[in-house]
Amino acid sequence: MGDSSVDGRAADLAPVVPDVAVPDVTVPDVTVPDVAVPDTVVPDTTVPDVASLGDAALGGAPFGDSAFSDSAFSDAEEGLARAVLAGSPDAIVALDRDLAVLSWNAAAERLFGWPASDLLGRRAPIVPDELMAEHNAVLERVRAGGRVSLTTKRLHQDGRLLDLRVDTSALCSPGGVLLGYVSVYHAAEDDDAAHGRMVQRARLVRRLTDVVGDINAELDLPVVLDRIAASLTELTGADAGGFVSIEGERLRLVGVHQLPETLRGATAGLHTSLVAKLLRTGKTVLLETGPEGFQDLIWARLPGLHTIAVGIAAVGGRPYGALYALFARRKASHLELELLELLAGHAGIAVANAMAYQEAVRQRAHERAVFDASADGIAVLDGSGAVVRWNPAAAELTGHPEDRVIGGPPPFPLPAPGEKLTFQLPSGRWLDVLCAEIRETGETVVDFRDVTRAKELEEAKDLFLATTSHELRTPITIVHGFASTLDSRWEHLADEERRSAVHTIAERARSLGQLMDHLLLGARAGAKELKVRVEPFDLAARVHAATLGLPVLSDRHRLEVDIPPDLPFVYGDALATDILLAQLLENAFKYSPDGGLIRVEAWPEDDRVVLVVDDEGVGIAAGDRERIFERFVQADGGNRRRFGGVGLGLYIVRNLARAQGGDVAALPRSGGGTRMWLVLNSAGSSS
Repeated sequence: MGDSSVDGRAADLAPVVPDVAVPDVTVPDVTVPDVAVPDTVVPDTTVPDVASLGDAALGGAPFGDSAFSDSAFSDAEEGLARAVLAGSPDAIVALDRDLAVLSWNAAAERLFGWPASDLLGRRAPIVPDELMAEHNAVLERVRAGGRVSLTTKRLHQDGRLLDLRVDTSALCSPGGVLLGYVSVYHAAEDDDAAHGRMVQRARLVRRLTDVVGDINAELDLPVVLDRIAASLTELTGADAGGFVSIEGERLRLVGVHQLPETLRGATAGLHTSLVAKLLRTGKTVLLETGPEGFQDLIWARLPGLHTIAVGIAAVGGRPYGALYALFARRKASHLELELLELLAGHAGIAVANAMAYQEAVRQRAHERAVFDASADGIAVLDGSGAVVRWNPAAAELTGHPEDRVIGGPPPFPLPAPGEKLTFQLPSGRWLDVLCAEIRETGETVVDFRDVTRAKELEEAKDLFLATTSHELRTPITIVHGFASTLDSRWEHLADEERRSAVHTIAERARSLGQLMDHLLLGARAGAKELKVRVEPFDLAARVHAATLGLPVLSDRHRLEVDIPPDLPFVYGDALATDILLAQLLENAFKYSPDGGLIRVEAWPEDDRVVLVVDDEGVGIAAGDRERIFERFVQADGGNRRRFGGVGLGLYIVRNLARAQGGDVAALPRSGGGTRMWLVLNSAGSSS
C-alpha cells in the first residue's frame, strides 16, 4: 500500500495457487506490467552473483572463488568446513535463491539416493506435491528471519516417502546478504513437540475442510468475500483479515474482518502494493514484518501491527484478488503461512462459484440453450419439490419423458444441497446426482449423469488387483519352499524326494502361467459378469493337485485328504476351482498358527458334491461367519485380526463358487476351529 490517502488504501492483500477447475466465468482483465508469476519461491533480496558457489557441493568439490573463499575463509578453514559437511551424519542441503542445489553432502546422498553430481545446479525433486505449500511457507518464514524445525516427508530417488526431521535456516554471506537456504535432514524421532505440531496441523486442516464447505455453500459474492476474511483470521490466528480484488491497475478492499467498516471499498494502486511485490517474486505467500515498513499503509490503523501475510486467490488460473492476515499480538509461523496458501486456493474456487452463479442469474436468455444442449440430465424443482423443467438428456437417462415427470417428484432420491448421491435406477443404470438451491427463486437444480461404465470398470479393476495379490501367493510360496528345501538339504534328500520336489516346482510354475490367464475371473465376479467354462471336471484331481506338497511347508500341521475314489465329476471351471481351493487351504494354515490337523474331505450329496476344509485354528465368531465373505472384511473376533490381510480372499472364493453354480459357507467345527463348506453341482445333475 503505497500511500495513506483514501484512494491509496487497501493496497495490499494474496498467494499464487495452482490452476484449479472452476466454473466458466468472466474475470476482469488484470494488467500487471512486469509481474511474473512463476511457480517457485524466489526471495526478492538483491544478492551478489552466487554462481561461483556451485563448487560448494561437498558431496564433492570445494568452494569456488566466492565470498566464502576470499578473505572470509582461510584454506584451513575451507578444508575444515568441507570435512565437517562431508563427515556429518545428517544430510545437509544448501540451495541458492532459485532453489538450485549448492551443497549436497555424502549423508544427503545416502538419505535420498541421488549423488551430488546429479543435482548440483539443479532443483532437488525431494518435496512431494502435497507438501509444496508447507515447503514454500517454511522458506518464506526463514527468509524473514529465524529458523524452522519440523517433521515432514520427503521423496527418495526410488519413490519412497521418508519421514524426516528438517531444520531450515537462511544461507547468508558474511555481510548478512541472503544467498539461499540451508536444510539439515535426519530421520524423524518420536518426540512430543513434533507430534503435537502434527496433531495441531491435522486439526487445522480438518477445520479448513469445514470452513471451505461453509464458504462454498454460500453463492452471494459479497458474503463469500467476508466469510473468506473471517475464516482467514480463524485458521491463522491473525488479529484481522481482509480480501482485496484486483481491478485493472487498482486494488479494492471488498472483504473485511476485525477492521473498520469504513475501509470497505477503499482503493489503492496495485504497483506499489504488497500484492504486486508478491506477484513479481513469483512466490505463493509473502511475509512482511514491520512496523517500520507499514507507516504509510492503511493497515497501520490496526494497533500494534507488526506482521502482514499475503496470499493470492486465483480464478481461472489468473490472479483475482488477495488475502491479508494481519498480526498485532502474536507471531505468524510457517503453519499459518501454509494455511493461508491453502485457504487462498479454496477462496479462488469459492469466488469462482459465486461469480458463476451471478453470471447465470444475469444470463437467463442463454440458459435455455445450455439447459437443452447439456449432456447431463438437468431438472429444476419448485419449492414443493415438483419438477418444473426436465431437459432431453434427463428423459434419455431415466427413460421418463418430460410430460410424465412435470408436476411430480423426480424418479430418484435427492441428496442434500452441496452433496453427491450415487443411485441405481431399476433399469440398472447408475447415476451421480447433485443438487443446488437457487435462493432467489426458491427452486432446486438437480444435475445427474450416467456413471454406470465407470462403476463397472472400478469394480473390475479392484477385483483384478485383489486376485493378483492373493491368488499368486500360494503357488509362489510352494515353489519357493521346495526350491529352498532343495538348496539347503540337497545332500540329505533321497533321489525320489528330489525328483518329487522338482516335479512340484515345475507343476506349480506351469500353473502360474495358466493362472495369469484366469485372473480376470475374480475381477468380473464383482461386476456380476463372471463368465466361467461350465464343463465336467475331476474335482478329486484338483484337490490332490492343490494339496500336493503342502505337508512339507509346516512342521506343526498335519494334512489329511479323504476323497473317495468314485467321487463324481462336477460342473464348473477347473482353474477357477484351483484358485478357490488354494485360498481355502491357505486360510486353514494361516488361521491355525499353533498347528494341528487340517483335513480335506469330499462326498456326493444328492445331485451335488460337498467338499469341506477343516482346521483346528482360532475359529470365527458366529456374527462374523457371513461378513467374512464381504469385500475388505476380516472377522474381528478372537485373534483373527492379527494375521493381517485386507479381507479379499473369501470374497473372491464365494464369487468364484457361485459363478460355477455352487456356493461356500463358513461353519463352526466340533472341538474348535473352522469348517469351510463348498458345494458344486455334480456332473450327473440335471442342472
